[in-house]
Amino acid sequence: MGFDIDGKVALVTGSNRGIGKSIVEGLLGRGASKVYAGARKTANLAGLVERFGDRVVPVEIDLERPASVEAAASNRDVELVVNNAGILKAANLLLPEAEDALKAEFEVNVLGPMRMARAFSPVLAANGGGAFVQLNSVVSIKSFPDFATYCASKAASYSITQSLRSVLGKQGTQVVSVHPGPIATDMATSAGLQDVAEPPSVVVEAIVSALASGEFHAFPDSMARDLWKAYEGFARSVVEADLAGG
Repeated sequence: MGFDIDGKVALVTGSNRGIGKSIVEGLLGRGASKVYAGARKTANLAGLVERFGDRVVPVEIDLERPASVEAAASNRDVELVVNNAGILKAANLLLPEAEDALKAEFEVNVLGPMRMARAFSPVLAANGGGAFVQLNSVVSIKSFPDFATYCASKAASYSITQSLRSVLGKQGTQVVSVHPGPIATDMATSAGLQDVAEPPSVVVEAIVSALASGEFHAFPDSMARDLWKAYEGFARSVVEADLAGG
């Protein structure tokens, strides 16, 4: 299974900045006919609209509001969904505020992809299957104590993505799980990782490559690829294997 972006209609959440904005630009640069650019505030998408004209259609999507996700799915021509939106809350696990951080991150980073998949699965099915791309992280397989609650939410998101691969695969939908390390975004800066961060374009390249080749996992940057070298054997023989099907 492989997915060719050329001529396709995509929808990207969290499109107003960082990785999401780069994904919109990258898809259009590789021949996507139209991209629905999702953001909590569509006014923040004005720059993309000014640059690409009617090839970018602003759409209000807030992963914390299921109604907004369902409304976005009324765009019945979507063939590729890239769920990029997410939040990070730095919290000490031993302090009470860690519980609030974890709840907030699960609301967006875990329930968000579930809501997106539920809303868009019939749309993708009606359009021949298409593809669903979920932005996870290297922290989905390795926890870091300074961002422990975020790591936990991304680990849960990765688990959900594995199941979506099976569930959506039955309708011919390709699923890709993307695991970036530090990427040069506002989130990386707030986490103090700007000195080791790589440009968002590496994530776009990894997504395009995984879609074309039919790969489930995508590890875009230097840190991610180093981790993949150690993790690949387990991923191939366990995560990607059909252990239940015999």
